[in-house]
Amino acid sequence: MRFALGADEHDPLLAVIEGELAAHGHEVERVGATEAAPAPWGEVALAVAARVADGRADQGVVCCHTGTGVTIAANKVAGVRAALCVDAETARGARRWNDANVLALSLRLTAPSVAREIVRAWLEARYDGTEAASLEAIGRAEAR
Repeated sequence: MRFALGADEHDPLLAVIEGELAAHGHEVERVGATEAAPAPWGEVALAVAARVADGRADQGVVCCHTGTGVTIAANKVAGVRAALCVDAETARGARRWNDANVLALSLRLTAPSVAREIVRAWLEARYDGTEAASLEAIGRAEAR
């Protein structure tokens, strides 16, 4: 699977996330901040979300200081369901019930060990189909 991974600032947590994705056999494309320069969180989140929406990436991961801004921005792109996850159980639920396709994380609050747990739970969980009516309602709203 192809992942787009974006952040507004260069942070050691990005290497942890990228490493966990790669360890499970996934390709990762970095978007946004580099060691030399930060990037606006809104632009980063929209770039990752666009890659997911148009199929250049199967899923995405977006990060900023709290994770809130990138979640809001990513969810402005039709077809993207970004979920801010603080633990593995939230990530599992986001995939299982919400068919989330973009994982959002806080660079400030997420410890490396917790990031690994969240990414593993995200990768292991599958949408179970039980929330189709809600997802269809979201799709209709996006189409307006």
